[in-house]
Amino acid sequence: MINETARAGEPVSKGDSAIKRLTTGNRELDYILDGGIPENSINIIMGEPGSGKTAFAEELVFANADDRRPILYLTTLSEPVDKVIKYLQQFRFFDVEKMGSAVQYEGLGAELAEKGIGALFVRLKEAIKTMSPKIIVIDSFKAIHDLVTSTQEMRLMLHEVAGLLAAYDTTVFLIGEYRHEDIATFPEFAVADGIIELARNALGTRDERYLRVFKLRGSSYQQGFHTFDISPAGLQVYPRLVSPIEAASYKRDESRTPSGVPGLDPMLAGGFWAGSATLLAGPTGAGKTTMGIQFIVEGLRRGERCLLINFQENPTQLAHQVQQIGGGLDSDARERLELLYYSAVELSIDKIVVSIFQALRRGGVRRVVIDALGDLAVAASDATRMQDYLYALVQHFAVMGVSSMLTLETDPPVLASSEHHGRLSHMTDNIIFLELHEQDGMIGRRLRIAKARGIAHDLQWRAIQIDAEGLRVAKGRR
Repeated sequence: MINETARAGEPVSKGDSAIKRLTTGNRELDYILDGGIPENSINIIMGEPGSGKTAFAEELVFANADDRRPILYLTTLSEPVDKVIKYLQQFRFFDVEKMGSAVQYEGLGAELAEKGIGALFVRLKEAIKTMSPKIIVIDSFKAIHDLVTSTQEMRLMLHEVAGLLAAYDTTVFLIGEYRHEDIATFPEFAVADGIIELARNALGTRDERYLRVFKLRGSSYQQGFHTFDISPAGLQVYPRLVSPIEAASYKRDESRTPSGVPGLDPMLAGGFWAGSATLLAGPTGAGKTTMGIQFIVEGLRRGERCLLINFQENPTQLAHQVQQIGGGLDSDARERLELLYYSAVELSIDKIVVSIFQALRRGGVRRVVIDALGDLAVAASDATRMQDYLYALVQHFAVMGVSSMLTLETDPPVLASSEHHGRLSHMTDNIIFLELHEQDGMIGRRLRIAKARGIAHDLQWRAIQIDAEGLRVAKGRR
């Protein structure tokens, strides 16, 4: 199982017990926030129009709604209450039975237009006296800011409002279409205990949504960019993968993991170390996918749970290949195999990583194959991010005792590049090159173990053959 510090796919509320927290309604987001939003705090949720701010707030509201104390959602001059509620009903977390009692939506726009920003303090004071709300959302607070005639007027209003809220047991969320430069100049950011940004980034033909935490007073949080989607269920958050803290101190399993490839284990003095990561690099048609499937099939035959991730072939095709190479696996073996398929058109590395850890969390996975890293690199949008994720991923596998095999599409000239070899070497324990080559006018396949950490391995090129049963290493050198 995933340990307490390796939670990329199994985030939980683990905040400081001295700080009471509100759940956001999203397990992964609570993990990023070290357990949730600290109670009795003032928080700014910022981002451009359409970035998901209102969905964020509404999911949090309904996740915390109960019969003890109501939640007040105030709209200002951005959108009328009726329109906000209309779109709210599209989400599955919406509960009509909580409307008007546990959750109360009210419009403040008319009062602001007539009386100015002073109307906010009056309404909040009245609400605190009559409703005793445990959460107050003001959407959009940026619209109130735009009404002020001077910075001094805004500061005075904030001083009154912040003083009122600080003296009362309530958690406040100020929603607004703020920009980065506003953080340094707008006075509301000075009184905020938490600042969370939601944004969108154009990535090829699609937009990638992400969030990051700028500030969470009195609490730790996961830094960096975390991607998310908005679905009918609400926000689907994918925390950024980081290396496990115990990666340098975990106890290594001294057992061996057979490859499932006839003739390969003798070249490895008995097989791979358990929990090690193996890179298969080679051009199209060299046998990488076949070898990866054999690695999975061997695990299934040994009673292990296995995970196969693919970006090129759909699950039906993959299941057929596994069954063909496995020689008719029984139903128990098939139950122990999980196939994850992602279209190469709409890849997101964060989604993939979280899905991998969710599969591991379901129990007992001992082998993982990722086919292929080239597609994962496209999903990562840049080489540095790809290498960081790959390194962290294999470190998590090692800590969990999961043996992994990763395939990489390359051209023969790349295989000879010492620079390329160096980049791969620090990420994986083992590197196997597969190659197509010409000899005596015939095209053949061959294999070489370039690296096998802690193993006195065979360094020579060896001929390989592929048939209906899979790949095998031929006797003799080629």
